[in-house]
Amino acid sequence: MAPLTFSQAYSTNFIAPWSHITSIRTPILAAVSGYALGGGCELAMMCDIIYCTASATFGQPEIKLGVIPGAGGSQRLAKAIGKSKAMELILTGSNFSGKDAEQWGLAAKVFDGGHEDCVNGALETAAKIASTSRIATIAAKEVVNKSQDLSLREGVEFERRLFHGLFGSQDQKIGMTAFSAKKKPEWKNE
Repeated sequence: MAPLTFSQAYSTNFIAPWSHITSIRTPILAAVSGYALGGGCELAMMCDIIYCTASATFGQPEIKLGVIPGAGGSQRLAKAIGKSKAMELILTGSNFSGKDAEQWGLAAKVFDGGHEDCVNGALETAAKIASTSRIATIAAKEVVNKSQDLSLREGVEFERRLFHGLFGSQDQKIGMTAFSAKKKPEWKNE
Protein backbone atom coordinates (compact mmCIF):
# COMPACT_ATOMS: atom_id res chain seq x y z
CA MET A 1 0.00 0.00 0.00
CA ALA A 2 2.84 2.39 0.68
CA PRO A 3 3.54 3.26 -3.00
CA LEU A 4 -0.19 3.70 -3.82
CA THR A 5 -1.02 7.19 -5.10
CA PHE A 6 -4.23 9.14 -4.52
CA SER A 7 -5.28 8.78 -8.14
CA GLN A 8 -4.68 5.01 -8.04
CA ALA A 9 -6.56 4.57 -4.75
CA TYR A 10 -9.43 6.82 -5.83
CA SER A 11 -9.83 5.52 -9.38
CA THR A 12 -9.77 1.85 -8.29
CA ASN A 13 -12.00 2.55 -5.26
CA PHE A 14 -9.32 0.87 -3.13
CA ILE A 15 -10.70 -1.13 -0.20
CA ALA A 16 -14.38 -0.36 -1.03
CA PRO A 17 -15.18 -3.98 -2.05
CA TRP A 18 -14.68 -5.01 1.58
CA SER A 19 -18.00 -3.36 2.40
CA HIS A 20 -19.77 -6.09 0.44
CA ILE A 21 -19.69 -8.17 3.63
CA THR A 22 -22.30 -5.83 5.16
CA SER A 23 -24.81 -6.61 2.39
CA ILE A 24 -24.79 -10.37 2.98
CA ARG A 25 -28.21 -11.31 4.34
CA THR A 26 -26.97 -14.27 6.38
CA PRO A 27 -25.77 -13.28 9.87
CA ILE A 28 -21.99 -13.16 10.06
CA LEU A 29 -20.16 -13.80 13.32
CA ALA A 30 -16.57 -12.77 14.01
CA ALA A 31 -14.44 -14.75 16.47
CA VAL A 32 -11.42 -12.60 17.33
CA SER A 33 -8.42 -14.04 19.12
CA GLY A 34 -5.10 -12.28 18.78
CA TYR A 35 -4.78 -9.04 16.82
CA ALA A 36 -7.53 -7.22 14.90
CA LEU A 37 -5.79 -4.00 13.98
CA GLY A 38 -6.57 -1.59 11.15
CA GLY A 39 -8.29 -3.55 8.40
CA GLY A 40 -8.73 -6.54 10.70
CA CYS A 41 -10.64 -4.42 13.18
CA GLU A 42 -12.69 -2.92 10.34
CA LEU A 43 -13.56 -6.38 8.99
CA ALA A 44 -14.64 -7.54 12.46
CA MET A 45 -16.85 -4.45 12.82
CA MET A 46 -18.53 -5.27 9.49
CA CYS A 47 -19.78 -8.52 11.04
CA ASP A 48 -23.12 -8.77 12.80
CA ILE A 49 -21.82 -10.22 16.06
CA ILE A 50 -18.30 -10.03 17.47
CA TYR A 51 -17.04 -12.59 19.99
CA CYS A 52 -13.48 -12.31 21.25
CA THR A 53 -11.03 -13.59 23.79
CA ALA A 54 -10.16 -11.40 26.75
CA SER A 55 -6.63 -11.14 25.39
CA ALA A 56 -7.70 -10.10 21.87
CA THR A 57 -6.27 -6.77 20.74
CA PHE A 58 -8.33 -4.35 18.68
CA GLY A 59 -7.32 -0.99 17.27
CA GLN A 60 -7.29 1.52 14.44
CA PRO A 61 -3.59 2.47 14.41
CA GLU A 62 -3.66 4.05 10.92
CA ILE A 63 -2.79 7.50 12.30
CA LYS A 64 0.67 6.10 13.10
CA LEU A 65 1.08 5.38 9.37
CA GLY A 66 0.03 8.85 8.26
CA VAL A 67 -3.47 7.80 7.18
CA ILE A 68 -6.89 7.16 8.71
CA PRO A 69 -9.17 4.12 8.68
CA GLY A 70 -10.37 3.58 5.12
CA ALA A 71 -12.93 0.77 5.35
CA GLY A 72 -15.43 2.36 7.72
CA GLY A 73 -13.47 2.02 10.95
CA SER A 74 -14.05 5.58 12.13
CA GLN A 75 -17.78 5.40 11.42
CA ARG A 76 -18.48 1.95 12.85
CA LEU A 77 -16.28 2.42 15.92
CA ALA A 78 -17.94 5.76 16.77
CA LYS A 79 -21.42 4.25 16.40
CA ALA A 80 -20.46 1.24 18.54
CA ILE A 81 -18.61 2.93 21.43
CA GLY A 82 -19.42 6.63 21.15
CA LYS A 83 -17.70 9.59 19.54
CA SER A 84 -15.35 10.62 22.36
CA LYS A 85 -13.86 7.17 23.00
CA ALA A 86 -13.59 6.45 19.26
CA MET A 87 -11.94 9.84 18.71
CA GLU A 88 -9.38 9.13 21.43
CA LEU A 89 -8.53 5.71 20.01
CA ILE A 90 -8.33 6.83 16.38
CA LEU A 91 -6.37 10.04 17.05
CA THR A 92 -3.82 8.25 19.27
CA GLY A 93 -3.75 4.94 17.41
CA SER A 94 -4.12 3.20 20.78
CA ASN A 95 -5.13 -0.44 21.00
CA PHE A 96 -7.78 -1.87 23.29
CA SER A 97 -8.41 -5.32 24.73
CA GLY A 98 -11.16 -7.83 24.16
CA LYS A 99 -12.46 -7.03 27.66
CA ASP A 100 -12.66 -3.35 26.71
CA ALA A 101 -14.44 -4.28 23.47
CA GLU A 102 -17.17 -6.05 25.42
CA GLN A 103 -17.45 -3.38 28.13
CA TRP A 104 -17.79 -0.64 25.52
CA GLY A 105 -20.38 -2.54 23.48
CA LEU A 106 -18.23 -3.42 20.46
CA ALA A 107 -18.13 -7.15 21.25
CA ALA A 108 -21.19 -9.15 22.26
CA LYS A 109 -19.24 -11.61 24.39
CA VAL A 110 -15.73 -12.07 25.69
CA PHE A 111 -14.23 -15.48 26.49
CA ASP A 112 -11.61 -15.79 29.22
CA GLY A 113 -10.33 -19.00 27.65
CA GLY A 114 -8.42 -19.23 24.41
CA HIS A 115 -9.13 -19.32 20.72
CA GLU A 116 -11.08 -22.61 20.86
CA ASP A 117 -13.51 -21.30 23.49
CA CYS A 118 -14.19 -18.22 21.39
CA VAL A 119 -14.72 -20.16 18.16
CA ASN A 120 -16.90 -22.75 19.93
CA GLY A 121 -18.99 -19.94 21.42
CA ALA A 122 -19.46 -18.41 17.98
CA LEU A 123 -20.39 -21.80 16.52
CA GLU A 124 -22.95 -22.39 19.30
CA THR A 125 -24.55 -19.03 18.57
CA ALA A 126 -24.49 -19.73 14.83
CA ALA A 127 -26.30 -23.03 15.48
CA LYS A 128 -28.96 -21.24 17.54
CA ILE A 129 -29.47 -18.71 14.76
CA ALA A 130 -29.57 -21.46 12.13
CA SER A 131 -32.33 -23.23 14.09
CA THR A 132 -34.71 -20.28 13.63
CA SER A 133 -36.86 -19.30 10.69
CA ARG A 134 -34.60 -18.09 7.86
CA ILE A 135 -37.11 -15.47 6.73
CA ALA A 136 -37.47 -14.09 10.26
CA THR A 137 -33.68 -14.09 10.70
CA ILE A 138 -33.21 -12.07 7.51
CA ALA A 139 -35.89 -9.62 8.67
CA ALA A 140 -34.36 -9.35 12.16
CA LYS A 141 -30.92 -8.61 10.74
CA GLU A 142 -32.39 -6.01 8.40
CA VAL A 143 -34.28 -4.12 11.13
CA VAL A 144 -31.32 -4.08 13.52
CA ASN A 145 -29.04 -2.81 10.75
CA LYS A 146 -31.58 -0.12 9.82
CA SER A 147 -31.41 1.13 13.42
CA GLN A 148 -27.96 2.46 12.57
CA ASP A 149 -29.28 4.63 9.73
CA LEU A 150 -32.76 5.75 10.77
CA SER A 151 -34.21 7.90 13.52
CA LEU A 152 -35.95 6.01 16.32
CA ARG A 153 -39.40 6.85 14.94
CA GLU A 154 -38.47 5.80 11.39
CA GLY A 155 -36.79 2.64 12.70
CA VAL A 156 -39.85 1.61 14.72
CA GLU A 157 -42.09 2.21 11.69
CA PHE A 158 -39.77 0.14 9.49
CA GLU A 159 -39.66 -2.63 12.08
CA ARG A 160 -43.45 -2.66 12.37
CA ARG A 161 -43.85 -2.95 8.58
CA LEU A 162 -41.55 -5.98 8.47
CA PHE A 163 -43.25 -7.45 11.55
CA HIS A 164 -46.64 -7.11 9.86
CA GLY A 165 -45.20 -8.52 6.63
CA LEU A 166 -44.02 -11.67 8.40
CA PHE A 167 -47.67 -12.52 9.12
CA GLY A 168 -47.82 -13.39 5.43
CA SER A 169 -45.14 -16.05 5.83
CA GLN A 170 -45.65 -19.76 6.39
CA ASP A 171 -43.06 -19.65 9.16
CA GLN A 172 -45.16 -17.22 11.21
CA LYS A 173 -48.06 -19.69 11.10
CA ILE A 174 -45.75 -22.60 11.91
CA GLY A 175 -44.02 -20.75 14.76
CA MET A 176 -47.12 -19.44 16.48
CA THR A 177 -48.98 -22.75 16.09
CA ALA A 178 -46.01 -24.67 17.52
CA PHE A 179 -45.74 -22.20 20.42
CA SER A 180 -49.44 -22.65 21.27
CA ALA A 181 -49.10 -26.43 21.06
CA LYS A 182 -45.86 -26.34 23.08
CA LYS A 183 -44.00 -28.09 20.26
CA LYS A 184 -40.80 -27.36 18.41
CA PRO A 185 -41.46 -25.58 15.10
CA GLU A 186 -40.40 -27.24 11.86
CA TRP A 187 -39.58 -24.27 9.68
CA LYS A 188 -40.29 -24.23 5.96
CA ASN A 189 -38.30 -21.00 5.51
CA GLU A 190 -41.18 -19.57 3.49
